[in-house]
Amino acid sequence: MKQLANKHILLCVTGGIAAYKAAEIIRLFKTSGSNIRVLMTEAAQEFITPLTMQALSGNQVHTDLLDTKAEAAMGHIELAKWSDIILIAPCSANSIARLASGKGDDLMTAVCLAAECKIYFAPAMNQAMWSDSRTQENFKKLIDQDCGIGGPGAGEQACGDVGLGRMIEPLDLLDMFALSFNEGTLLDKKILITAAPSQ
Repeated sequence: MKQLANKHILLCVTGGIAAYKAAEIIRLFKTSGSNIRVLMTEAAQEFITPLTMQALSGNQVHTDLLDTKAEAAMGHIELAKWSDIILIAPCSANSIARLASGKGDDLMTAVCLAAECKIYFAPAMNQAMWSDSRTQENFKKLIDQDCGIGGPGAGEQACGDVGLGRMIEPLDLLDMFALSFNEGTLLDKKILITAAPSQ
C-alpha cells in the first residue's frame, strides 16, 4: 500500500460494538506507513479505551472539543488542517444523523465541518436501524455532500440479527483508501538535486 505512505489519516471512532475493529484499522494504516491520529466520541470510549488507541497509534487521542493544550485551544481546526483524509469507523446511526444535519457541537462534528479533505465513513449498526428511512435519508445527504462510504456489510450482527449494517472489515477499508490516492509517476523514484554554477 505505497499510496498510503506518509499520509495523514484521522480515524474517528464512534460508539458501537464495532469500535473494537478500530485497533486493527490503526495497525493496518501504520504498517502501510501512514501517520494516524485517533479521535474518539464520548460513546466510543464506553467500548474501547483511549489508552488502547494511544498505545497503538503512538499519538495522543483526541476526545474534547475544547482542548486547552491545543494551539489557541482550537484543536478541531488543527486536526482538520492536519488531515489528508478522515475516516469515521465505525460510524453509528446517531453519528450519520449528526453529520448530515451539520451539527458541530462535539469534536468529531466540528472537525468534519472544518475539514477541506475527503471524509469517509463506515456505517455500523443493527440492520433495522440501517434500513430505517430516516437513516437512509441522512445517508443520502452525506453522499450528496461528496462523502465516501465503505459498506455496510451483510451478515450476522452482535445482537443476533442478520442483514446489512455490519462494519466492513478493516482490510477492505484499507484497500478503499489506497485507491483514493493516485500513486503518481514519481512514486519510488529517487531524485538528486544539486546546486552549482551553470556552464
